[in-house]
Amino acid sequence: MAAAPKRVECDVLVVGSGAGGLAAAVAAAARGLKVIVAEKAPYVGGTTALSGGFMWVPNNPISKADGIVDSVEEARTYLRHEAGNHFNADCVDSFLATGPEAIDFFETKTKVQFEPASAFSDYHPTAPGGRSGGRSIKARNFAGQELGPELKRLRPPLPELTFVGLMIGSGPELKHFFNVTRSVASAAYVAKRLVSHARDLAFNGRGMLLTNGNALAARLFRSALDFGAEVWTDAPVERLIRVNGAVTGAIVGTKDGEVEVITHRGVVLAAGGFPQDKARRRAMFPHDRDNTGHYSPAPETNTGDGLALGETAGGLVENGYPNAAAWVPVSRVPRSDGTFGVFPHFIDRAKPGLIAVLPNGRRFVNEANSYHDFCQALFAAGEPNKPAHAFLIVDRPFLRRFGLGFVKPFPVPVGPQVRSGYLKTGGTIRDLAANAGIDPAGLEATIAEWNRDMANGEDHAFGKGSTAYNRFNGDPEWQPNPCLAPIETGPFYAVEVVVGDLGTFAGLKTDGDARVLDGAGRPIPGLYASGNDMASIMGGNYPGGGITLGPALTFGYIAARHMAGATAADLTAA
Repeated sequence: MAAAPKRVECDVLVVGSGAGGLAAAVAAAARGLKVIVAEKAPYVGGTTALSGGFMWVPNNPISKADGIVDSVEEARTYLRHEAGNHFNADCVDSFLATGPEAIDFFETKTKVQFEPASAFSDYHPTAPGGRSGGRSIKARNFAGQELGPELKRLRPPLPELTFVGLMIGSGPELKHFFNVTRSVASAAYVAKRLVSHARDLAFNGRGMLLTNGNALAARLFRSALDFGAEVWTDAPVERLIRVNGAVTGAIVGTKDGEVEVITHRGVVLAAGGFPQDKARRRAMFPHDRDNTGHYSPAPETNTGDGLALGETAGGLVENGYPNAAAWVPVSRVPRSDGTFGVFPHFIDRAKPGLIAVLPNGRRFVNEANSYHDFCQALFAAGEPNKPAHAFLIVDRPFLRRFGLGFVKPFPVPVGPQVRSGYLKTGGTIRDLAANAGIDPAGLEATIAEWNRDMANGEDHAFGKGSTAYNRFNGDPEWQPNPCLAPIETGPFYAVEVVVGDLGTFAGLKTDGDARVLDGAGRPIPGLYASGNDMASIMGGNYPGGGITLGPALTFGYIAARHMAGATAADLTAA
């Protein structure tokens, strides 16, 4: 007869350790609740640790202090426009009302510190309620030493997004790396960073200046530990415990066997959505019907556990959104062990002198639009329910100045990426087309049309560079349009892009208190969801930088606040 599992009690059990989970853990522990975080992977941080670290929170105090004037009404108007028929007034109003409070709590009470990103535009700034900047913020860099021995449990960044293991911060730091051969100040800055990084590698085996989403995850992890939360890794939640319809705990797998965790306040599902759940992807991703059309950079452990657990308790997964995930074009990077890494293309598409074409050689999109919009255009231009792919085309001056995807700018040599097959090249446009598998006549005609438009700095076909968001990611030194330059100096280069994601939108339906709802729209006692396990309040659209992490932080905070003030009626079934 099998031994009974070990039994422990706590107030709150959090399933998953990305921003949504750790935010709930920190906010609950700060209120004096006993918290356990159960993370399936050996690392803490989830997809958050691999991300850019931006958070979209209108009217937040960080942006206000930077001089931004916004309003709840304008933000609500924007979200109503973006979500369309999937606008969830209860959750949106809760987010807009509580987001600033949540940011203030983390900024003033925890190690989670922010900096403004006031020039970072909404992705549709000309839409009703849209803004050309001020709603996104980002985590400040973080010294890895502050995690002490726990640093080894923090998920490292994607190797494809580092340079010799160095995490490069967005904004001014990235500009220094782009300008390393053009500016003495930038060259000095980069040299200093590389020397510091080499020292870190020598003494610590890894870079110690954490940036972007890695910094956010580290700050949340540090804060959770500071408030006394227990953070278990290699600890998948196997099933929920229910009593009379209420969730009262869960069975957690550990290296030492199963543990029965009894909760007095609630369980928060924040396991990162389903980007690696192939069965749910086949059902919800039209381009991935046979699991050959989608390549996610998310951790392999993000297999939809939170959604499945929620469904066993009577919760419903939102399946009506026009987009089940936040799409991003990615390129597959060959690794030395024969596997492939995934590189998300965030900003290179906006730089002057790049176009995207289909295999027929024709353009299909404003390349500087958001990654989500880029992929939607790719779906529309390709064959329905088939894997979608395209090619990013540049010339030699572009590659030397900006690099392309995983290919770094001059003076980093490009030969290894050509030999691996990642970077296609040709001395002429026709040669490039032949080597990349693109229709030569179509590509030659497209390049000719593009170069004719460059004479007056206007993209007549798709309007590249026409919005504040386009221009934000362009090159301000290139005028009159920072997103436009001719493609005329060989050799020419191409990288193939396919569809990936930055997280899934189709999560569990909840109310404004982050409580999971059953089929009748009633809260399931003791069960909450945050992050990508919660149905996105954006309704399957992507309005701005950080629309996953901003709500994740906010609804994690909301769930903790509700559990801290929960009454007996909240914790038992009616």
